Amino acid sequence: MPRRYTLTLSCPDRVGIVAAVSGLIAAHGGWITEANHHSDPEGRRFFMRQEILADSLPFDVAAFRTQLAPIAAEFAMDWRVVDSAYKKRVVILVSQLGHCLYDLLARWQAREWDIEIPCVISNHDTHRGFVEWHGIPFHHVPVAPHDKAAAFARIAELFEAAQGDVMVLARYMQILPDALCRRYPTRIINIHHGFLPSFKGAKPYHQAYERGVKLVGATCHYVTSNLDDGPIIEQDVVRVDHSDDPSDLVRYGRDIEKTVLARGLGYHLDDRVLIHGQRTVVFR
Repeated sequence: MPRRYTLTLSCPDRVGIVAAVSGLIAAHGGWITEANHHSDPEGRRFFMRQEILADSLPFDVAAFRTQLAPIAAEFAMDWRVVDSAYKKRVVILVSQLGHCLYDLLARWQAREWDIEIPCVISNHDTHRGFVEWHGIPFHHVPVAPHDKAAAFARIAELFEAAQGDVMVLARYMQILPDALCRRYPTRIINIHHGFLPSFKGAKPYHQAYERGVKLVGATCHYVTSNLDDGPIIEQDVVRVDHSDDPSDLVRYGRDIEKTVLARGLGYHLDDRVLIHGQRTVVFR
């Protein structure tokens, strides 16, 4: 794909926001290839995402930010501009269930995403051979029940050393401490087996089977200090019936977990997710 700048913003809603931003880009000959807008009538807040061909502007991304800064100040915008020439760095955390890890690495190897995976971190050594076969460093960080703080300090250290942009919990079965969640707001993504807040804890698909559910699903969300309560990025379901046993539900669930995590991560990598309190605006 041609190099592009992606502008995302939110601000108090008022007349003239689109005109001001698009007018600046047009004044410099900029070519907008995709534009998305949303106005929240309850919160009276406006959301925008625009993609601009980098070569259509007469300056680099730093100068583009400088040009936009006065408009951003005028409209009290929360905003950012991302250059597609920079490859986002995705650090994956995994425990013993490997289906989401396998799927993410397959998509990375197939170049579905233009990203770097600087390392994989796990509290088990189970997937070392598979990860290293892909040429990716693997870090085994056990989480001792009596000293979890040391393990999570090591994870933060590895994430910083890898210059990670986003941390993906690909069925990582440890609860992150509040300090780590606060340190990386909207930079940690999790996949949850089910429509939150249903069926938390052990054996969720067995819980679902006992309740006679007709749908099983998965939820991709940002991680916050409140367990499994962060802003939701993506969800999906698959229908089940009375003939399915718990092993069928587990199999269906793992398939949909992979799909939902990949879609949610893809939206994040493509800068399509804007946070709105406990909710998200996702420009698909």
